[in-house]
Amino acid sequence: MPHDVPTNATLAELLAREADTADGYLRRAFRRASRAALLWPVEASALLSEGRSLTELRGIGPYLAVRLRGWLESVPPALAPPPLRRGFLTLAEARAILAQHPGALAAVRGDLQMHTEWSDGTATLLAMARAAADRGYAWVAVTDHSKGLHIANGLDETRLAAQQAAIEAANLTLRAEGRAFGLLRGIEMNLSPAGGGDMAPESLAALDVVLGAFHSALRRTDDQTDRYLAAVRNRDVHVLAHPRGRIYNFRLGLSADWPRVFAEAAALDKAIEIDAYADRQDVDVGLLAEARRAGVRISIGSDAHSPRELAMMELGLAAALGAGIPRDRILNYLSAEDLVAWAAGRRRN
Repeated sequence: MPHDVPTNATLAELLAREADTADGYLRRAFRRASRAALLWPVEASALLSEGRSLTELRGIGPYLAVRLRGWLESVPPALAPPPLRRGFLTLAEARAILAQHPGALAAVRGDLQMHTEWSDGTATLLAMARAAADRGYAWVAVTDHSKGLHIANGLDETRLAAQQAAIEAANLTLRAEGRAFGLLRGIEMNLSPAGGGDMAPESLAALDVVLGAFHSALRRTDDQTDRYLAAVRNRDVHVLAHPRGRIYNFRLGLSADWPRVFAEAAALDKAIEIDAYADRQDVDVGLLAEARRAGVRISIGSDAHSPRELAMMELGLAAALGAGIPRDRILNYLSAEDLVAWAAGRRRN
């Protein structure tokens, strides 16, 4: 498309700015549409050029369609998003990047973050497993929340053990169905601001992979390097999940000396996550350049809470490829056996 035609990213920013000055229902409609624009599968300008209705786009009704058409036809000036909305890929952009790397998505072996009805997901273990297998994966890590995150129905040690038994039963069912696929036992463990976990180490030792994530004190504006260094040094943590804690147009997230954090993770052979969920995209595209220079391993998780959200992988993989992360540094390309062996090796460090 011509370079001066507004992209979905530009339209998302325009919608967000309209929300900043609107009231009531319109404010909510503009905000919802701004977030929805991140996941529009094609550029709105392409839809318009084909003579199709802009109301085909998620979050766009007749009123907002008129506004979009006006922006698309008048070509507004380039906009620099504020930090709260900066560095987010749209799905259309992600697919353009993936098109430049044929076979990269099809070669992905698994997904390293997803949630089920055991915590705050909406689907069963089997439903998520079958959806992942249908995407061509060989494995997916079950990473429901731990007990410290009460709002997400986090698992305590007793429920975690029960889930492991359920995962074993689900894997037997999958094999009986003839699927060459397996669920891995994992958890998204809640970390304190000091980098400590909330689960007994002996309970975690039975898992294949442990994500560590901060879910509190995420609006601090001072440097948080020490908390991140403590997190990657935590012997129970294999992957530092959604490090910044940012959310599109809602929370800026934390700041740190990222080259130092990434260098420490690389030295310990821990992984840094790209949480591929559209609203998170954390770590973001800008920080991935620092991660590449540090040589740190990258873990990509869709953060799916339903089967359809497994498709968020496209955003995370596109960010990694766009930043030039080598394939051999991306955990998602490992076999289940190699991934489990890598994680086991981190427990010995």
